[in-house]
Amino acid sequence: MNYCSRWTTRAIVLWLLTGGLGTVAVSTVAVAKDLPSAASAQPALASSRADQPAPQGTPIFLPAHAMLLAKAQKGVIDVYFLGDSITRRWQGTDYPVHKKNWDANFFGWNAANFGWGADTTRNVLWRLQHGELDGVNPKVIVLLIGTNNVGQFLPTGPDDAMVENISNGIKAILEVVMKKAPGAKVVLMAITPRNDNGSTTLMPAIEKINSRISQFADGKSVVYLNINHRLADGHGRLFAGLTEDGLHLSTAGYQIWADALKPILAESLGPPANIDQAPPASGIPVTPSAAAASSSAVFPARQK
Repeated sequence: MNYCSRWTTRAIVLWLLTGGLGTVAVSTVAVAKDLPSAASAQPALASSRADQPAPQGTPIFLPAHAMLLAKAQKGVIDVYFLGDSITRRWQGTDYPVHKKNWDANFFGWNAANFGWGADTTRNVLWRLQHGELDGVNPKVIVLLIGTNNVGQFLPTGPDDAMVENISNGIKAILEVVMKKAPGAKVVLMAITPRNDNGSTTLMPAIEKINSRISQFADGKSVVYLNINHRLADGHGRLFAGLTEDGLHLSTAGYQIWADALKPILAESLGPPANIDQAPPASGIPVTPSAAAASSSAVFPARQK
């Protein structure tokens, strides 16, 4: 049994022994400052199909899923954000500056955040197929996913087979959300630019995937939204101040995203109301397994 499989088994056992949903508490301060890197979160299988569901191999993943399952059954959710840590951090209670920006832009539209750190397409598919969208019936779904697939499988640049594989993973997510929420408009986001250690090596792969997934949009039920020209120059170099680490958006970066989304939300939902009925923002669940993991190498310093 490999390292990830051992952690997956341990997480399942601990989660069940401690009572599953009943033991999950949401912390406003992260157990560890951030979540696992994509490399530590995923099985080491370069041949993994991006369109096949799989959970992360970390002890925090199942408690997080339980937390999001509970969140999906609360309040009113008209706008459902789905993705990885780039999405999660925007409303995460452990990122109060970003949450303040979220509130300023989306209050009154009943928007809820279902991003989770280190997720690839496989992990999002697993979460969807295990109930996180069931019965929610949002009017708009905002999907941003794929950067962790790129970081895991295309670290040295494009590979046509893997570009197609990742694109198929995003298409599979689209098919699931459209089946589970047939009345929703889906805003399919282009994978945002990333400059790992200042390098633009990953940008050609990102651009190829974005070109492919743009073809999944019909302009009606699925709208493709690419804000990358406002985040980076024509060579893929990020503009100063728009990310925190060459990947995760800063508040200024999130504002660019919000400015692009708000006309779409207004068209679909009308102007924001004076009250908001969305479920409360979430952070990182505090569980015995998560507390133990926070002092171990399972949580490296930088996450995707």
